[in-house]
Formats: sequence, structure tokens, C-alpha cells
Amino acid sequence: MKIGVIGAGAVGSACLLSSILRGVAREIVVVNRERNRAKAVVTDLQYGAALSSAVQIRDGEYSDLAGAALVMITAGMNEKSGGATNRNDPAGRLKLLESNVAIYRQILPEIFKTVPQAVILVVTDPPDPLADFVRTFGFTRVLSTGTFLDSLRFRFHVARHLNVDPTSVEANVLGEHGTSEVFMWSSAQVAGVRVLDALQQTGRGPEELTRSIEQEVRYANITIIEGNQASQFGIGMVSARIAEIVLRDERGVIPIGSYNPKYGVTLSMPSVLGQTGVTQILEPAMSEEERHALERSAETLKAAVARIQGG
Repeated sequence: MKIGVIGAGAVGSACLLSSILRGVAREIVVVNRERNRAKAVVTDLQYGAALSSAVQIRDGEYSDLAGAALVMITAGMNEKSGGATNRNDPAGRLKLLESNVAIYRQILPEIFKTVPQAVILVVTDPPDPLADFVRTFGFTRVLSTGTFLDSLRFRFHVARHLNVDPTSVEANVLGEHGTSEVFMWSSAQVAGVRVLDALQQTGRGPEELTRSIEQEVRYANITIIEGNQASQFGIGMVSARIAEIVLRDERGVIPIGSYNPKYGVTLSMPSVLGQTGVTQILEPAMSEEERHALERSAETLKAAVARIQGG
């Protein structure tokens, strides 16, 4: 199987590395505006790739994407260069939307000429409204990395407070991959025990703990960028796992972004993922407060999409 990675910057390189280490594909083509950078990244990684599953990695043009089952788009302005690292700015990643729409406007026609039926995985921030923008070019299999990484962060911080392995925690963040994201506390559990009940046994007040965990997760990207210029490795690993699920037609259920007709916008919900993208959206039971928060998150995304329509 073959995949493409558009963009050879920090995030694109992390997606590429993770895809190689997971053995996601037999062939990976890297396309970058400056081909010399793609060639350098490929050259660097191909030597170590001999330690992983057999894979052919090469730089190329858009025409070289022919036959790719999935294309990751990572190109665009990041949060650091786009000034989206202010914790007090409610816009968050949405501040990057217009700049990255302009970049996508150049990329998408080239991809569509070669692989119109490929699954398109939008990794660039903000991924949800950009996924809706991708759909306007005629692509029908469009995913946003959405809140998969946010959910893993949520599970990690809950697990740390409970002193358990993160894989033992079942907890999701839904809605926007951004400041309006919704933490599904009512359904979060460890081995059938509600996380909220388990946290009460830690001796700290549940409100204090939930607020602390939400802050850690909501602004994890900014914390990372403050120390390392870019938040790249986590999203790289998540993107590779998404590609793996698609290429193997696993029909795994993960919180991922896709167009949701009920809300009229791309946002994250637990979804069945296979070779054609999301095949079923599963809406979990939620509290009234969580439902209202999810509706507000959808409205936030709708307003963002409205800004770029007709542009």
C-alpha cells in the first residue's frame, strides 16, 4: 500500500518517521514546495528505515502520488509562526485558518488531479474547518486528525492522577480540536469505574482536578511549543496510527474528525474508521452540560467555515 505526505516540515517529518516505524505502508511519497527539503528528509530517514518493515521512501511531485490510498496534508503555517500561542485568545488554532486556506488552495487541485478517491487526512491546524474546505474541491473521503490526540492527552493526565496505565483509561474529547473542545467526563471510566468517582478517592476536590486536567490538555500544544518551537511528535504518531487503521481496514473506533450532517460541520465524534474513511459516527450518551458544550463547539466551527466560504 502507498501513502503520500504533503509537507516536510516538523509535523510532516514526524508523520513520516512514525509511519516508517509503524510499518504503515510499503511506499511513501513526500511532496514539499521546496523539493530539496523533501529530498533531504527522505535521505536522512531512508538509512534508518532499514531497521523497520520494508518500505520505499521517496520525494516526488504531485503526479507521483498516483495510487496512494491515503494522503496526509501537513503543509501550512504553524501555531508558533502564526501567533496562535496565546492562552487567553479564544480563537486558538482558528487564528491560522485564512493563512492555511490560501496554502491549501494551491495544494488541493494538484492532489485532486492525481488521487481524487484517496482518503485525505488533514493534519494542518486548524484541521476541522480545513477538512470542510478540502471537501469543497470534490474530495469525498476526508478526515481531520480531530481530537484523537486530545483524547490521548486526556487519558494520560487522568491516568497520572490515578496512578494507572493510560491504556486502562477510556475517555474522549469531542468537538473541535481547539479551545471549544468538550471533555466527556460523564462517560470517562477505568475498568467500569467512573473516572470522576475514582478521582474523588485521590483526596483532592473533583472540581479542582477536572479543571487542572482540562487546562493541561487544552493548552498542551502551547506548553510544548514554548519549549520546542513546534508540537510535532504526538500528532505524528497519531497520524501514522490513523493511516494504519485506514490502510488495514481495521474498522477501529476512535475520536476523529469527519463531516457530521447532524451538526453541519466537521468535528470529532467516536467513529468507525476503515479503508474508505469514516463509515459510521457513534454519538455517545452525554450529560446535558456536555451536549450544550458540543453544540457550542459546532457553532464555533460553523462560524469559522463561514469566514472562508466564497473566498
